[in-house]
Amino acid sequence: MLAKTINSNNPRKNFDFQLLKLFLDENLDFFNGARFQKIQQPTRQEFIFTLRNSRGNRKFYVNINPKFFHLCFISEANGKKRFIEIPKKPPMFCMLLRKYLEGAKVAKVCQPKNERILEFYFETYNELSEKIYLCLAIELMGKHSNVVLYNYDTNVIIGCAHNVGAEKSSVREMMGSLPYAYPPKHSNVRFSGLSSELKIGSSINQFIDDFFADYQEEEKIKSTKTKLKSMSQAKLKKVIITLGKIQNQSTSLDKANLYRKKGDLIMANLFHHKDFSSFIEVLDFETNSPIKIELDNRKTLKENANQYFKLYNKAKVANLKSQEMIENLLTEKDYLEQVLYSLDNATTVEELLEIANEETRNSKREPQSLSPFTVYRLPLTTHRPPYTIYVGKNNKQNDYIVSKLSRDEDLWFHVHNCAGSHVLLRVEAGQEPTEEIIFECAKLAKEYSSAKNSSKVGVIYTKRKFLKKPSGATLGYVTYKNEKEIIVD
Repeated sequence: MLAKTINSNNPRKNFDFQLLKLFLDENLDFFNGARFQKIQQPTRQEFIFTLRNSRGNRKFYVNINPKFFHLCFISEANGKKRFIEIPKKPPMFCMLLRKYLEGAKVAKVCQPKNERILEFYFETYNELSEKIYLCLAIELMGKHSNVVLYNYDTNVIIGCAHNVGAEKSSVREMMGSLPYAYPPKHSNVRFSGLSSELKIGSSINQFIDDFFADYQEEEKIKSTKTKLKSMSQAKLKKVIITLGKIQNQSTSLDKANLYRKKGDLIMANLFHHKDFSSFIEVLDFETNSPIKIELDNRKTLKENANQYFKLYNKAKVANLKSQEMIENLLTEKDYLEQVLYSLDNATTVEELLEIANEETRNSKREPQSLSPFTVYRLPLTTHRPPYTIYVGKNNKQNDYIVSKLSRDEDLWFHVHNCAGSHVLLRVEAGQEPTEEIIFECAKLAKEYSSAKNSSKVGVIYTKRKFLKKPSGATLGYVTYKNEKEIIVD
């Protein structure tokens, strides 16, 4: 038997024909006589064949993605790492395979010499109840990987996972109704693939399953994180640009008040100046100095005063609207910065999907499940009973900690004016947190924030009963009062 000694920093070694041979030798007894009980196609490049024989059921997984091409029996845990989702509507090729192979019994399974091809042969019947012989060829050849079903008697292809026309290959076309042929031989068939990572020990299948599950999970995390960060950064950039424009265009309250003052000064001097003038000079009763006021010479002094009052009211309303928009944009900016912080610190696909699904953050319905919280417990030898500290990893968890887990006397911590996790100290009956405990929580709030590498950071804390979540606020957003601040180095 064989075991893995794998270098996780070198995931580019490919699934080679020697590894395929070792896998087939290990599982040949299970394949012979097994039935293809269920066929599923999660994506264009992934297949799950549920095989059954006298020993039970096993899920045979085939991946023809050029980055991950391999096959193996997958465990439940590694199936979750691959994040397999079965579509409600199966692809056409999946329906074709179900038509011909579901319930079919494997008559023979083999590997052509020095080829990365696994062949399953079936004796079955067509629509006319005529006995036919079919072959399912799983070709694991990098970008040329494919799954092909063909009639062994006529050598005619029934269907392929990927059709290959003349425009894609002048050497080997692959599509329904064409004859099936093996790929052209290469002189150098010996190369260093994954089989070179093996040594005597345990299961070949376990080696393949673990290796590619870890690799696929790593790539899924990387690609999902890149996609989500790109989307969030684009939104944040748009918010910052809009915020800048509104701040530049908004009428200040000082300007509005100046309009009102001019109107008041005109009204106070109605009987000292003539109507239909271009301007008047009056004494500013606030500064006790003269001020020149521009007028519309087509209007009376009273009409000019009313015009300034209208400008004042318009500017005041515009200023209120601008301030409201600025406040909303600042809240959105803080939220997106929090999302980017959460994305940087996410380590699993589940955590990333929680962040991706935050468009439902205003829904009153709680998510069915959350990825595990980060939970700390201070040593039993020092504190009886021990203190429990909850740390949210993203906005959904932050919201859940405040809305569902917390109690009135618990202490809530957060870095001041920075993106970061909500940290909650559970305070049990009879407990009175010491300054030492509070400082430990403040250090955690700094550690789980975008300011973790800063020299000095302010951390605010208050009791849970002094937190409030405004109606319609984004996930994780709270207001607070009666807070205290600790400076953490």
